[in-house]
Amino acid sequence: MCLRCRWNRSGRRSALPKGSAPGRPERIERVAVFHPEFIEDLRYWVETERKVALRALAIVQAVLRDPFTGIGKPEPLKYLAEGAWSRRLTQEHRFVYLVRKERIDFLQCRYHY
Repeated sequence: MCLRCRWNRSGRRSALPKGSAPGRPERIERVAVFHPEFIEDLRYWVETERKVALRALAIVQAVLRDPFTGIGKPEPLKYLAEGAWSRRLTQEHRFVYLVRKERIDFLQCRYHY
C-alpha cells in the first residue's frame, strides 16, 4: 500500500488529502507578520551582504512551511517568550520568530537574540 492511500470502511482505497501523510497532522495556514525591526534588519542585509539577505528570505519560506523543522537548525527559546524560536542565519546572527496559532511574528534577523 502506498503512503498516499488508506483503506476506508467499505474495503476500498481512498487517497489522503494532498499535503498530508499517515500519522502527520494537517498543515496549519498561518499569517506572516513582519515587525519593523525585522524589516530594518532585512534592509541592512540587502545593503551590506545580499547572500545573507537571500538566506533570510529562504528561512522565511521554510518557517511558513513548517516553523519547527527545516534549515537553520531551529531551536525553541526558553527565556524570550512562549512560542519563540530561533534559527541560525550566520555563525554570529540569529533569525528570531514567534509562533502563534494563526500567525507567525518575524521579530529580528540580526544579532544574537
